[in-house]
Amino acid sequence: MTTHPHAPKLPHGLYLLTPDEPDTAKLLARTRAALSADGVRLLQYRNKLADAGLAREQASALLALCREHRVPLIINDDVQLAAHIGADGVHLGETDGEIAAARELLGRDAIIGASCYDDLDRARRAHAQGASYIAFGAFFPSSTKPNARRAPPELLTAAEALNLPRVAIGGITPDNGGRLTAAGADLLAVISSVYDTPDPAAAVRAFRSCFE
Repeated sequence: MTTHPHAPKLPHGLYLLTPDEPDTAKLLARTRAALSADGVRLLQYRNKLADAGLAREQASALLALCREHRVPLIINDDVQLAAHIGADGVHLGETDGEIAAARELLGRDAIIGASCYDDLDRARRAHAQGASYIAFGAFFPSSTKPNARRAPPELLTAAEALNLPRVAIGGITPDNGGRLTAAGADLLAVISSVYDTPDPAAAVRAFRSCFE
């Protein structure tokens, strides 16, 4: 199967997702520290508790920070917000709308990711619809989504034929991430393993061994 024209050349590394942080200054400080470590390849703004005003404020501030560090900013769920601030793309779950509609609004060069959970058929459909990458998980117990569906590492290997970047998510740490990159993950998506540590930059550096 050929690579989809919208599949970006994404370098291997961390896909950092933001926590539900109401304090914009704190969010920016911790994100800036993480980005300074050189290992974050994508940043996703994800705040399930923010109202529309706070989401615009935080996403806009993060976009400026991402431009400074040359890291693409992806918006979770909200295609309209991504379009409004000029983000690099959007990540869509199973109830967040169609990939084709997001592509039409955001343009051919936008990075549009799809959550595929534990479902290879969903990944195949996402590929056919023009997704830029596919995300599987949760692979390990996750404090962010304790009831998330669990996916086996073999799913990453099986998805290789789709020729799209593969993202692994769910309870990933520097100690277990290597199992997922060995199985085929190109990017490891993390939240608490970076944001809930005393030193986000050191946490990012700790993940480098997973990609060696």
